[in-house]
Amino acid sequence: MSLGELLPMTMANDLPGVSSQELRNGVVLQWVAEGVLRIDPPILGTRHLLISAGVHGNETAPVEILDRWLRRIVAGEIVPRQSLMLILGNPAALRAGTRYIERDMNRLFNGAHLLGFGFEGRRAALLERLASSFFEGATAGLHYDLHTAIRNSRFEKFALYPWRPDHTLPNSEYLQLAEAGIQAVLSHDRPGHTFSAFTSLIPNVESFTLELGKARPFGENVGLDTVAFEQAITALSEGREVVVNPDLALPPRMQVANSLIKLSDSFHFHLDDEVENFKPLAPGALIAVDGSQRWYVEHDRAYLLFPNPRVAIGQRAGLIVVHAD
Repeated sequence: MSLGELLPMTMANDLPGVSSQELRNGVVLQWVAEGVLRIDPPILGTRHLLISAGVHGNETAPVEILDRWLRRIVAGEIVPRQSLMLILGNPAALRAGTRYIERDMNRLFNGAHLLGFGFEGRRAALLERLASSFFEGATAGLHYDLHTAIRNSRFEKFALYPWRPDHTLPNSEYLQLAEAGIQAVLSHDRPGHTFSAFTSLIPNVESFTLELGKARPFGENVGLDTVAFEQAITALSEGREVVVNPDLALPPRMQVANSLIKLSDSFHFHLDDEVENFKPLAPGALIAVDGSQRWYVEHDRAYLLFPNPRVAIGQRAGLIVVHAD
């Protein structure tokens, strides 16, 4: 298989026949590890772009975006002017069609994998090493970790900005996300163990987790509109400045107000089982109960995000978010 067939090769659990391939326009593809491909322009620059997908194996739309975009690069329709790295995060889970094999890998970065956690722990450690090496020496770096949500959402496409000490979301990145079709931008309030939380601590790198719709099996993402996002990453890869339409409605900026941590198997929500992401919450309303622990809405204009009572004990079962302005 050609190195440009990263997804079919990964799904078949195949090794490439060659580790490096030069395209007719001088762009070089380099197989780095299972599900990981580096792409370098003929003249190396100092801006690097990392795009990952499939950290959760049942979130297929971002994987299809990556595959479609790579095929355009191989065909010469897109000519990168900066170094790229494309990562399919959890190949075994992708092949199984499951969120993970043993552990949720997007909770195992930033040192959490040092506690073990089997296959996903080893994979998280490998991706940390590869990402660190890729961004080494870059004067500017950007990482988009692409996901889809378990539930429907009032904002179909939204961004999560990791917490960093003494750092806030740059306005240029916010505008760039708006042009990419992102409908809400949420800033975290504490350190995390996601892939983007890890890369955000690499010098000169901005990182985001992007939610691009609802998790569905391969082939069932036809109705998802990602044109704006694909145009934006193409412009970034080609070194073109993303020009923001002055008439564009800017997405609301939000921030985490509270995390609902599951303390026991008694945890349950006082909400409909099918509640969607960004559901508005009434001030004072009871949200969830876990034994003697009760969570109430303590803010005006508050919303529920990522409600999932089936997470492991000690993990986040949901977020309460509020407007940042």
